[in-house]
Amino acid sequence: MSTDAHYGLLQRIGHALFGEPFDRERLMRHLKNAADAAVLDAGTLSMIEGVLTMGERQVRDVMVPRSQMVVMRRDDDLEGMVQVVVASGHSRYPVIGEDRDEVIGCLLAKDLLAYLEPGKEVQFNLRDVLRPAAFVPQSKRLNVLLREFRQSRNHMAVVVDEYGGVAGMVTIEDVLEQIVGEIEDEYDIDEDEAFIEPDADGSVRVQGLAPIEAFNEHFGVSFSDAEFDTIGGLVAHQFGHLPDAGERLQYQGFEFEVAAAEGPRIDQMVVRRQDLSVLESDDG
Repeated sequence: MSTDAHYGLLQRIGHALFGEPFDRERLMRHLKNAADAAVLDAGTLSMIEGVLTMGERQVRDVMVPRSQMVVMRRDDDLEGMVQVVVASGHSRYPVIGEDRDEVIGCLLAKDLLAYLEPGKEVQFNLRDVLRPAAFVPQSKRLNVLLREFRQSRNHMAVVVDEYGGVAGMVTIEDVLEQIVGEIEDEYDIDEDEAFIEPDADGSVRVQGLAPIEAFNEHFGVSFSDAEFDTIGGLVAHQFGHLPDAGERLQYQGFEFEVAAAEGPRIDQMVVRRQDLSVLESDDG
């Protein structure tokens, strides 16, 4: 395409953007023509489309659901919090009280570093590092949320539903991905690969931090996540104590064998489906 043709196309785009009123379909036609004419590359076109659609999308469309939130608990000790950071690789965490509807603040992983300095004994107190949590409704538009994130310098907000309950959480990364596409780092791996890994003998290795929702999806069951968020928390509750490695539990058609446990958490389990015919004959 000649220089004059390029200039004419850019004029039309500029006029659509800054001139007389226009509709989005007309603008997108101009932009796609520009991409076809190599005035815009495909990546730039995709980002512009993302920007233009942000005003139509709401927080509920991009948030991390409540059941998949990685949280810290008010009563967790320093060792337990560090384990969560190491296992999840996130930089910010909602801190909850009795349950997920009681979000009392936000914890930054970097704020724990001062307590881990070798040779330095500092008494850990959650109140010293707890930061205020931001709350946003599910219906907030993404362009408005991005502006608020920039103004407040927050990078994370707790999402609440129409009744005031916690529906999930959203980060500035979740919003920016609507413009630039998926932002992956060394911690962004497939959930099944991260939490659930089949073994050759038919058993399945499950991380204690695996969300109950992920466990349910993998095994086709419906364990409740009303009281516990992770399968490790549910299993530890069924034991009635913090089990040692090697201890086994039969529960709801599964055998859970603790493969690794340290501190207040079950780190890893080997899960096997039980033979229901054998169980029925034993009951008989």
